[in-house]
Order: sequence, then structure tokens, then C-alpha cells
Amino acid sequence: MIFNSPFDFTVTSRFLRYVTIDTQSDPKSETTPSTEKQKDLGRVLVHELQAMGVTDAHLDDYGYVYATIPSNSHKQVPVICFCSHMDTAPDCSGTGVRPMVHKNYQGNDIILPDDPSQIIKLNEHPGLKNQTGNDIITASGTTLLGADNKAGVAEIMDACYQLMNHPEIKHGDIRILFTPDEEIGRGVDKADIKKLGAFAGYTMDGESAGNMENETFSANGAKLTIHGVSSHPGFAKGKMESAIKIAARIIASLPAGLSPEHTEGMQGFVHPVGIEGHAETAVVEFIIRDFEDDKLIEHAKVIRKIADEALASFPGSTYTLDIKQQYRNMKSVLDKHPQIVEYGMEAMQRAGLKPRLCSIRGGTDGSRLSFMGLPCPNIFAGEHAFHSKHEWVSVQDMQKAVETILHLCTIWEEKS
Repeated sequence: MIFNSPFDFTVTSRFLRYVTIDTQSDPKSETTPSTEKQKDLGRVLVHELQAMGVTDAHLDDYGYVYATIPSNSHKQVPVICFCSHMDTAPDCSGTGVRPMVHKNYQGNDIILPDDPSQIIKLNEHPGLKNQTGNDIITASGTTLLGADNKAGVAEIMDACYQLMNHPEIKHGDIRILFTPDEEIGRGVDKADIKKLGAFAGYTMDGESAGNMENETFSANGAKLTIHGVSSHPGFAKGKMESAIKIAARIIASLPAGLSPEHTEGMQGFVHPVGIEGHAETAVVEFIIRDFEDDKLIEHAKVIRKIADEALASFPGSTYTLDIKQQYRNMKSVLDKHPQIVEYGMEAMQRAGLKPRLCSIRGGTDGSRLSFMGLPCPNIFAGEHAFHSKHEWVSVQDMQKAVETILHLCTIWEEKS
């Protein structure tokens, strides 16, 4: 199907509203959602969906939004789901976000007015080279923007609006899922896959227009606990074996070539993300990433080997290393259902884009959803420079994402 008439896009106005709602998640919290304020956006989304006529839209106790756009086709069409997360990252403030629209971008560096030292430089953001003439949205310089992933939320919401107002777009049942806590790795902990009842899903949480990601890292977490020997520092000679110093030696001994700052493409890494403790006990938290599960095992062996070597100089000290699975590369699931990715690529082509199949050096809700029974690649949302004050998105890329969603709905109907 070719969309002959221009849509009354509402994606920009929605996005500008959503980013002003503080939805940062909190990794230290043990509740779901980790912050109650994430429900503030959830309630807004439910209200807007119900106002469109989506009668079953609701927010559950865990902060998840569910909704259904009912089928308008006489065919038996597989149920598909579109998913984005509502939370923003704890890496950078999300309080008091003031979005700015820079119209008709002409290739200049963008100075953010609330902190002129914050400059989005063209030579540091190559994606801007494709945005000449477009409208760029940024924050004002003191916060992140929240395009990750409120761009995806706004795009799905606008697609819902178009589907409800354009019955000529034929589609099967479309399920909507908005999740909390994705940024802290818990985005689908409480997701009800049975309630969704979908055959396939698509997360809208990617970068450049035309990108589709069918492959993510596989991920483990590692917790290294070092038990040293404590002693009064005034009488410590020959006695103290400081767990903190042992931890520092281990971290300093990690291979530079296995660190995030020295890897790219399909290379994995071992990354210490936290350290705390005292002379007697210290704990180092690591994340371990690679595209191949077997390499995760090899990376863990590197940590163990370095710890063994470090502890050899401290005979009174010991350590334990606990490895926990976090998520797995979704490609192994998606390869069993090739049409899910193929239809996504075709949808982007119909939207006038040059589709590119990519791997993502990270994970999405789709990584875990795929292994929970909902095969779920990741489609671009247009977001760039995630988790930083330099985050940006273009209006035109968000509109292309909406078109891609609508084409996906029609493709699944056409091919059923």
C-alpha cells in the first residue's frame, strides 16, 4: 500500500510533552517500577490512548502500559506488538528537561543555551551530516533530552493515532507495550507475554533512520568479592592485606584490548562498573559483553586468571567470582523467523529509506522478549548521543519511524 495523503503527524508535539516528564529509573531501587514517577508518563499515555478510542489501554501496578488497536481486516493476521520504554537513563539528569527545536538545520555546531559550554559539534556527531534542512530537537544543556526512548514512545503513539483515524490502513490486531526500567536492565521483568498474545514484536529504540538491528550483545554480569586481611594501620606491617588494593591491582591488570574504550564492531569487552569496600572486603562489579556466548566464558576466565595472579602475592586473602546471565543475542531466535526482519526491512524501504541491517553493541527490551517467546528486532527511533546532554533527534526521522510502523502493519496484513 502507498500512503497517498499526507498524515497529520502529531509525533513532534507528543515528544515535546513526554520529555518534560521526569521518568529516570533507579538501579538502587528494588521496586518495580524502580521509581514511581515513571507511572506519571504511563498515566498520560493511557489517557491519550483512551481519548483516541483505544478502549483497553491501561497501566498495571508494575508500571507497564498495555493497549490494543483492533484488527480491521477480514484476514487472519498474526498479532504484532510495538514496544518502547518510558524510563530515561540515570547517567545524566532528567529533571527539568527543556526541549529546543532547531529548525532548518544547516550543518552548524549547536550551542545549547542553558550551558553554552555544551556544544553539539558536527565533527563529533556524524549523523548530523544527513540532517541538512531538517528540524533538530535537543535539550537546553543541563539535562539529557530523553529521546532514548521517548522518541520511540511518541512514534508508537502517533502510529496509534494514525491507525485509529485512517481505517483505509488495513491491519490485524496491534498490541502496544510501554515498559519501565529498561535502562537499568529490568525492562521486561514483569511483562505479561501471555496478555500480549503476539506472534512478533518490534522495539522502536534504535539510532539512525533506516537502521534495523537483528543482533545484540549477549551479556553477563560478574561480581568479584575479595576477602583481605584487616589490621590496625598503625600496626599493620607484615599483617594487612588490603582488599581495596588487591581490587585496584586486578582492575589495573585488565587487558586494555578487552575494554570498551578499545573495542568496536563485533568485539566484546570486560568492563568494571563499580567498586566498593574496605581493607577487609571489597567488591568489584563487572559487565561482560560479546556477540558469541562462548566468548563470555572466555572473558570470565580472564578475570579469574588475573585474580589468581594478584592473590598469589597475598597468601592470607581469598576471592569469589559469581557470574550471572543478563540477556542473550536475539539473533539466534530471529533467525528462526526470517519474515519478521524481512518485513521490517521492506517497511523502511516503502517509507523511502535505504534499510540497513545492523548489530547493536548493547541490548534492548527485545533481547529478552525474544527469549520469552516474542521474537523482537529493533527499529530506528532516530535517537542519537544517548544518555548525555548532547542527545538529539530530528523531527523528520521520527516521522519516518511512524511511517515505518504503519507500513509494517499493512505488510503483515497483505502477506497473511
